[in-house]
Amino acid sequence: MTYTAPVKDISFVLNKVIGLREIAKLEGFEEATEDMVGAILEESARFTGEVLAPLNSVGDKEGSTWSESGVKTPEGWKDAYSQFVEAGWGALAFPTEYGGQGLPMCVSSAVQEMWHSANMSFGLCPLLTQGAVDAIHHHASDELKDRYLPKMVEGVWSGTMNLTEPQAGTDLAAIRTSAEPAGDHYLIKGTKIFITYGEQDLTENIVHLVLARLPDAPEGVKGISLFIVPKFLVNDDGSLGERNDLKCVSIEHKLGIHASPTCVMSYGDNAGAVGYLVGKEHHGLMYMFTMMNQARHAVGVEGYGIAERAYQQALSYAKDRKQGQTLLGKSEDDQGIVNHPDVRRILMTMRSSIEAMRGLALECAAAFDIAAKHPDEEVRARCQRRGELLTPLVKGWSTELGVELCSLGVQVHGGMGFIEETGAAQHLRDARIAPIYEGTTAIQANDLIGRKTARDGGQGLMELMADMTETLGQLEKADNTNLKAIAKRFKVAMSSAEETGKWMLGQNDATMPSATSVEFLMMMGRLAGGWMIARSAVAANQLRSEDGADTPFLDAKIMLARYYAERMLPLVESGKTIITESAESTVSVAVDQL
Repeated sequence: MTYTAPVKDISFVLNKVIGLREIAKLEGFEEATEDMVGAILEESARFTGEVLAPLNSVGDKEGSTWSESGVKTPEGWKDAYSQFVEAGWGALAFPTEYGGQGLPMCVSSAVQEMWHSANMSFGLCPLLTQGAVDAIHHHASDELKDRYLPKMVEGVWSGTMNLTEPQAGTDLAAIRTSAEPAGDHYLIKGTKIFITYGEQDLTENIVHLVLARLPDAPEGVKGISLFIVPKFLVNDDGSLGERNDLKCVSIEHKLGIHASPTCVMSYGDNAGAVGYLVGKEHHGLMYMFTMMNQARHAVGVEGYGIAERAYQQALSYAKDRKQGQTLLGKSEDDQGIVNHPDVRRILMTMRSSIEAMRGLALECAAAFDIAAKHPDEEVRARCQRRGELLTPLVKGWSTELGVELCSLGVQVHGGMGFIEETGAAQHLRDARIAPIYEGTTAIQANDLIGRKTARDGGQGLMELMADMTETLGQLEKADNTNLKAIAKRFKVAMSSAEETGKWMLGQNDATMPSATSVEFLMMMGRLAGGWMIARSAVAANQLRSEDGADTPFLDAKIMLARYYAERMLPLVESGKTIITESAESTVSVAVDQL
């Protein structure tokens, strides 16, 4: 159950693939030099490996516990969180005017991977705080920013997202939580469910972002407003005042992430919970999307982060476990199951897929970094489109694939993987929530087809395909047999995706695209991941000729990319068939025939 952060692999993507050096030239990101980021990654690796990882199984076994007085996190959690805050890990990408370090999102995302690999349950608390800070920073008044952001950025106060209600899951138009004007604030009444870290004993205060309706609110999602509702009211001098009228009435008993308390929150059992309006009335859902989109990207990082932990454990087990006569082992002492060809297939599938997902998530984050800081308006707009287009792929594809890979990790262990003591099963149980929360895979897929593709006539998609075409040219021109093999599969996959995209955009009946939207998302995720790992191979091939090159490391990058191209990219071609031919049969069976 040990964890060693893959610093070398992460650094390679940042420095050699997505172009951290160019991002560090942008105003405000000057401190993100290769040396500085390298030191951050190394220290994060130490902290996550020594402090967070040992608590992973402890949290799984103990879980968080509820009582009338509050929620108690597992043994060691409070000390670990104190160290987390003291080191400033939660403040990496936040604005410096509120105490943040102002580093690029691509750097903070690289560090977040380590949190989730080491201890996914722990990582969820700062994940939600980061999203809340982002929403407040973009949409709240200066007064609210000054009151709440410094302590949230520091980490001594945490943040939550309150959307779902018992009768309102994905359909937020059905929410009933109310907000009554009361002078300079509002009184909030209602019940919210599935609130991650809605109550805990780690922070001095919890700042809840709550969606609610005003008395005169129009029907539907256009009538939703967003409110800051703190656990403890904050005095004018910044000190904590009395307890607000809110409480956690229970926590859920879950398949996984046992240490992360998933709370049922009750607001206004007495006079009403004091809340403060964020931005304008009836604009709450739009504001909350700022937090949701940040969280969706972070959950995608969770998807491959937990898969990385499962891969490391599976690889270690496969090297140690002796079973049968292997075909790849060269001696009696070299008979670990890692040398069975099919076990090698599983491990190669896990590692190449993780590298593809990591590349895609960091590329997406880098696009948002450039969109925020580049001096050229056209470049900013293009990068914003790129980040928005890739976000549902990072969230949907990476989390679905993360579950698959964690399942493969269990498979490598054989029967022992099904035994809880090995720890392999925990990774699978923990990973299973990621394709569900922060918008299910179907929601990500509909977002990809609708808002991110059809809305702009496919402009963002066409720009992405143009960049892929440039990478294809680099692969084809390279004097390397492996890169040419990658190009062969990549070219066919690109053609299949282009034809499928045209089919999607050409449908007049939204039912047909919706019936196969998830497969479209998975297809585009596989292709985009293939693009990133192909770029990794191009970079590795160029570096091989340099003096002092780490040839074994670079050769491994190239072979992983070839494996991915030959094993995963053919699924893009089959995806085209599924999408264009199975939509009608998917919706043709009546409900009473199911």
